[in-house]
Amino acid sequence: MGNENETIIGEKDNNLIDIENYETVIGLEVHIELATKTKIFCGCKTSFGGAVNAHTCPVCTGMPGALPVLNKKVVEYAIALGRATNCEINKVCGFDRKNYFYPDNPQNYQISQLYAPICVNGSLVIETEDGKKTIGIHEMHMEEDAGKLIHDEEAGVSLVDYNRSGVPLIEVVSEPDMRNANEVIGYLEKLKMICQYLGISDCKLQEGSMRVDVNLSVRKKGSEKLGTRTEMKNLNSFRAITNAIENEKIRQIGIIEKGEEVVLETRRWDDIKMESYSMRSKEDAKDYRYFPEPDLVKICIEDSFIKKIESNQPEFADAKKERYIREYELPEYDASLLTESKKIAEYFEEVVRLCGNPKKASNWFIGEVFRLLKEERMDPEDINFTPKYLADIINVVTDGKINQGNAKVVFEEVFRTNVEPLGYMKEHGLMMVSDSGAIEAAVSEVLVECANVVEDFYGGKDKAFGYLVGQVMKKMKGKGDPGKVNEILREKLERKC
Repeated sequence: MGNENETIIGEKDNNLIDIENYETVIGLEVHIELATKTKIFCGCKTSFGGAVNAHTCPVCTGMPGALPVLNKKVVEYAIALGRATNCEINKVCGFDRKNYFYPDNPQNYQISQLYAPICVNGSLVIETEDGKKTIGIHEMHMEEDAGKLIHDEEAGVSLVDYNRSGVPLIEVVSEPDMRNANEVIGYLEKLKMICQYLGISDCKLQEGSMRVDVNLSVRKKGSEKLGTRTEMKNLNSFRAITNAIENEKIRQIGIIEKGEEVVLETRRWDDIKMESYSMRSKEDAKDYRYFPEPDLVKICIEDSFIKKIESNQPEFADAKKERYIREYELPEYDASLLTESKKIAEYFEEVVRLCGNPKKASNWFIGEVFRLLKEERMDPEDINFTPKYLADIINVVTDGKINQGNAKVVFEEVFRTNVEPLGYMKEHGLMMVSDSGAIEAAVSEVLVECANVVEDFYGGKDKAFGYLVGQVMKKMKGKGDPGKVNEILREKLERKC
């Protein structure tokens, strides 16, 4: 691969390719699987997993004579996402048939929207190395998902599971406004965050609830004419998306530099082999023979319906971040990290409410919560410890009843098993020792054992006192109350003076 500032050597003819003379133009088609309880046109469950073909009926398996009935919640979710991304809402829209044959498509057509999509002309603002950038959203449309093919290599056959057939999707089609992989990932992260804040999708790429097709072309810098694009499919992680973009950019530049033409086609990316290969020539709308869906009536959306959805919109990450900086007096860095996930933000706010110390709560989330999420390879949405338990830990650390090291040990157990922390601390002897008798005994032993350091202290060496404190804490296995240890040690030393 390479980056924007490299000169790449062509694989076949060893000609030098100056990438700096080219500009990459990228647009995305993002399919978002909605978190409705039932499918878009029938009452079958949409839950992930389950026995093969268990969540099916005559409608979602394309049986003759079965008629679709629109799920109202899909329309609500589409409008909510449209308004959150500054889209105009088409108050009169409808569905169309997209005709094609494929084994996982039981009807031999997909019910989608072409002529009047529900949302148009939107935008998202993302952060880039050069500052904020607006990415246009051409349209959003509602459609049904297809089934899933299961390939049995050993038997040499392919089977189909229709559980996913009819699951509702929103397809978000961007304008070709992105110029590199960083901007693409920034756009996808922002779109994912908005969907999660709205609660309309978990957007888990690894489970297919967010699927990304990358349309990419290259052109000489300064040219206004778009190059021939290819569509990259089978991208199920941000890493794969980044790799595919870098690879395809170099592939297309190499073709152009050799005096050949890029072919308009759909390509599949193999993230293991780190290469793409041609699937088929790129279809155009005419190839699908779209026509209005005859089994569904037009959708007429009233202003009051849109206003009701708008009134229920949550506080999104950007607004929440500004509030954290203003109300909690957090640094921008802390506020940005804490608002990337709605679940983290909700947990953080509850912990702050219970402990009353935003900065200490922020330190625990950015330090320990994020560290454990990474170690356990968990998404923020998967955490399940009780916020009160973290607040309790913060409070006992603040009160000097447990040291920071032991507090982290306790929190690890809370994070993994949701154990009640105060009882766990007592049961495992992790609380600080405040008993004056026990501390005095430890201090007396240290003064005898470290007589030479005591002499250094009396000789004016300030560091000697710190060393003696450390020895007392070591003797008490880190559980001595630091304040009392300092107080009793100083009293004993001054008494000998």
